[in-house]
Amino acid sequence: MADLDIKGSFHPDFVKVRDAFAANFTERGDLGAAVCVYRHGERVVDLWAGEADHTTGRPWTEDTLQLLFSTTKAVTATCVHVLRDRGLIDYDAPVADYWPEFAAEGKGNIPVRWLLAHAAGLPVLDASVTPEQALATRPVVEAIARQRPVWEPGSEHGLHILTYGWLVGELVRRVSGRSIGVFFAEEIAAPLGLDFWLGLPTEAWPRASRSAERDYDPTGVDIDALPQVLKPMLAALSDPDSLTQRAYRVVQPPLDYGSPEVAHGEVPSVNGMATARSLARFYAALIGEVDGVRLLSPETLALATAEQFDGIDRILQLPSRVAMGFDLPWKEEFTADVFGGPRSFGHAGYGGPGAFADPDNGIGFGYVTSLHAYSLRGNERAGALAEAVRASV
Repeated sequence: MADLDIKGSFHPDFVKVRDAFAANFTERGDLGAAVCVYRHGERVVDLWAGEADHTTGRPWTEDTLQLLFSTTKAVTATCVHVLRDRGLIDYDAPVADYWPEFAAEGKGNIPVRWLLAHAAGLPVLDASVTPEQALATRPVVEAIARQRPVWEPGSEHGLHILTYGWLVGELVRRVSGRSIGVFFAEEIAAPLGLDFWLGLPTEAWPRASRSAERDYDPTGVDIDALPQVLKPMLAALSDPDSLTQRAYRVVQPPLDYGSPEVAHGEVPSVNGMATARSLARFYAALIGEVDGVRLLSPETLALATAEQFDGIDRILQLPSRVAMGFDLPWKEEFTADVFGGPRSFGHAGYGGPGAFADPDNGIGFGYVTSLHAYSLRGNERAGALAEAVRASV
């Protein structure tokens, strides 16, 4: 991209982040993206470039909103952590204490912490869910309450790709009386001045980017030639009857994430919309004050980011370490590491976006991109930026 025009600003100490951001376009195919870094509550990197709509050439601007996919999950979980901070939720209490219908099919003793750590065994649904039912929320929540776990709760963990947001969102609604989108807007986004939404307002839709897909077909890969750690994941993706594929197919036909109807609804596992600036600001406010606002007490933050499970993710079929709504650093030869130091925590999203906080270095990081592309090396573009942040501090 010879005519790349990077806009924004950066502190001279973080020039490596600017260089990595440029390389994402010239070497890794980015079409439109933004990256922001806070350090000790101050913004030190705020960059954007490329096109918000690759079909029309509409340029990316500082207020372009981007779909976050699973990067949304950490934000959804933080709503529960805010309620815990206020003494309204106990991590060790059964979910059914707050949501009585959830006790059906042997789920009465599942504690809140297992729900938040993807260990409830509810990544799939036996009942079919249509897009209309998913966007209405109540039908899918009722289906989840009736569902029997597909593994013994608490025995292992596996990414609840779509069901996570409805599980956590209903818990928030039962305790606060507000939907997850309204609670987030009032209790987190408003105090911090975030341009960040779980349910995008109609008037904000024109600022949303148009995502582009670079498809990945696992059936075209020579599985025998891959590193051993990747083979179970590739096999699961190639099997239409696997738990992995079923977790992706909870809603059929699939939701159209590029439509305004889905953007305006609440699908709180995957349809968060934000600027990189707001994503980084959110993480910065988890670990310290940003303009006088801190989201969680140090005690609650320590509990929320403590490791809950370490091992093979039952759905992704990859090794992972998880806290309550956050992923924790792990390093394998094939992966791009989208984290800071050893005590960092965060969450990546399908095909590109990623965010984390590094309390040891005071870092809040957010990267959003319109190009959703799967790589066997993990999240390479966000990983390159995270590596540049680590080198800068």
